[in-house]
Amino acid sequence: MKTLYKNAVVLQNGHSPVIKNGFFGVDGKLISYVGSKAPEEKYDSVIDMSDKIIMPGLYNCHTHTPMTLLRGVGSGLPLDKWLFECVFPIENRLTREDVRIGSELAMLEMIAGGTVSFSDMYFYPEETAKAAVEAGMMANVSRHVQAFPFDPPGESDKRINESLELIKKYNGAGDGRIKADFSIHAEYTCDEATAKYYSSICREYGGNMHIHLSETFKEHAECKEKYGKTPAKWFYDLGAFDSSAFLAHCVAIEDEDIGIIKDSGASVVHTPTSNMKLGSGFMPLKKLLSSGVNVCLGTDGAASNNNLSMLEEMHLAAVIHNGYNNDATAVNAGTVIDMATVNGAALQRREKRGELREGFFADFIALNADKPHMRPCLDVPSIVVYSASAADVCLTVCNGRVLYENGEFKALDKERIYYNAERAVERLYGQ
Repeated sequence: MKTLYKNAVVLQNGHSPVIKNGFFGVDGKLISYVGSKAPEEKYDSVIDMSDKIIMPGLYNCHTHTPMTLLRGVGSGLPLDKWLFECVFPIENRLTREDVRIGSELAMLEMIAGGTVSFSDMYFYPEETAKAAVEAGMMANVSRHVQAFPFDPPGESDKRINESLELIKKYNGAGDGRIKADFSIHAEYTCDEATAKYYSSICREYGGNMHIHLSETFKEHAECKEKYGKTPAKWFYDLGAFDSSAFLAHCVAIEDEDIGIIKDSGASVVHTPTSNMKLGSGFMPLKKLLSSGVNVCLGTDGAASNNNLSMLEEMHLAAVIHNGYNNDATAVNAGTVIDMATVNGAALQRREKRGELREGFFADFIALNADKPHMRPCLDVPSIVVYSASAADVCLTVCNGRVLYENGEFKALDKERIYYNAERAVERLYGQ
């Protein structure tokens, strides 16, 4: 099936010239045409996209999708109390079915908000993988490894074995849309021996390691007191960055850490809403960008954010650092668009994705610009970053397949998911 979208504003990436009244062609899974003039070849269908902005689909590079069932739990608490006093006790009650239900609810929200791919860290990750296959999304899933004093040594660790089983069964599933990553939850939830052993396996597999890193200054300082080194240096010395890695939060990292991250080729994931809500602080985004580190965006889980809107993360990332640095040029709209798209595709190790170019995969969204807050559309990247919201998404396409259009989900049963989520909440919270 060949489809041509005409009269659209086409935003290929954050820095290419915008094509107004443009033409955008899709042939199966691939982008077949991008231009300001009508293509010569014929298409099976032609769709008028007047007052619509077509842009790359969004990449949510750090989240915990099943935590939609914990949306807003523990609000008003700092990270350590929020995690250990509120989140962990509820998570201990989650079943495999709950993880599936929470993941599906998250996918409804993400698809409706223009997200085509996400990087997930949670338990029972095969349930999230299966849900993503059915939803038509791309996903990098991982079973995070933790190690506590009562746990067995590395080769007998239940979580490590679950992680490896996930990789064997689901890496490449869904016609390549699913990738299974490695993951260590954080320095403060893992011992040295386990982290070193698991990192060596990741290196053997050529895997991609997903880590929470220096999310708070408390965590960062306690690691330095315990080991005499920062969390970044601790992970680096244990080999966690040897293959490839992506590091969520990075609020408290130091200049030396930025050098380690850059030299190792690791990516970082900025989660501004979660960091602000939990009072964790400000990632040194300006320094990371100027150092050439690949910086991406993520929402974190719904418990520490309350929603999974990547457009909201883009807006926050674009404004808070300008204020923090007293510099209106610290972060620009085009850079933020790339953080949410092509940079995310690079983090997930997905080639020919994240930009709207001929021969790339057809992962794109459309925003309805026929709304008061989107007019006049004089500077398209600025309108996308500073004006648009998840509610403006009117089309989400992944791998050439329409997943969402004008309020209608094409692959997911919204009513069934809502019903199951309500039953899960009744059981978890008694209400």
